[in-house]
Amino acid sequence: MRFVMFCHSLVSDWNHGNAHFLRGVCSELLARGYAVAVYEPADAWSRVNLEAEQGRAAIEGFERAYPGLHSTAYDAATLDLDAALQGADAVLVHEWNEPALVARIGEHRRTRGRYRLLFHDTHHRSVSDEAAMARYRLDDYDGVLAFGNVIREIYVRRGWGRRAWTWHEAADVRRFHPPGVPAPARDRDLVWIGNWGDDERAAELREFLFEPVGALGLRATVHGVRYPEHALRWLARAGIVHAGWLPNHEVPRVFARHRFTVHIPRRPYVRTLPGIPTIRVFEALACGIPLVSAPWNDAEGLFSPGDDFLVAANGAQMRQHLRALRDDPALAHEIAARGVATIRARHTCAHRVDELLAILDGIEGARLAA
Repeated sequence: MRFVMFCHSLVSDWNHGNAHFLRGVCSELLARGYAVAVYEPADAWSRVNLEAEQGRAAIEGFERAYPGLHSTAYDAATLDLDAALQGADAVLVHEWNEPALVARIGEHRRTRGRYRLLFHDTHHRSVSDEAAMARYRLDDYDGVLAFGNVIREIYVRRGWGRRAWTWHEAADVRRFHPPGVPAPARDRDLVWIGNWGDDERAAELREFLFEPVGALGLRATVHGVRYPEHALRWLARAGIVHAGWLPNHEVPRVFARHRFTVHIPRRPYVRTLPGIPTIRVFEALACGIPLVSAPWNDAEGLFSPGDDFLVAANGAQMRQHLRALRDDPALAHEIAARGVATIRARHTCAHRVDELLAILDGIEGARLAA
């Protein structure tokens, strides 16, 4: 069985969390003996920024961390779809692709292909930028893979696709797992891995990160990009080390040096996408690091909040939880163990590949019955 994927970027995870899940899914498909071909635009902003910020060393780091994963960079003006899609059994097209390419692939399937064709949406634009998403023409697609129920329901309600399935993100447990034995020394207290964005969660970061860290005197580290000068000043005042961009394959090593982490979701996720965590939650729990989350509604029952991780309703409760994890190793161990168990039971990329194969089988069964 041959899978072909058109994505924003497989190589770059610069301000680009979608690559994390894609890498895990591709790794799982390859491990099961499937053929996988990935195409990404040569001028994708995440790839361009990666090369500009980090240079060739970052790309070589990806190649060492994922020796079996490869992508083909293309120019949309010269992309030969007949060649790219030859022998394809299943094609996944990510929502960050240009509408013109999405339409071209749909037309190719209608006129020349028998492969199953799915549109994959892992973003909040269907809520926050409806006009942009309405530009996609999905009539020739078998359906939509949405990373949460609320997104799936939007596609169904607006008639943007024939069918829609919920396909949550998950952890690549081949790389995201608790540290081995002997474990490295945890010489830092707290780490948060997240990009600044556009000030949309500045208030939450002050309440749930900067102020609790400063009040407790924690040895804290922040990794991420796009931090403006005023944000760097806030970090410095709180005594937090800003360590810049972190390649995602290095995250388990960094988690292993820290005693706990936090989840501070962006406003679009909290307000309009209830039930959809970022992939950072799956990855942190998979690594066995205790996590405290700012408020978000686990409307889809993915986890057991309070057991798999602690939830802070406000800044005062965040300080309380962080103090407890710092001072009570048994509590920290218990929270971490429950989080790992939940990931392994329900939220690995192997689980998601099983779900994907079942969806593809259903599409083929419906086609044969028609």
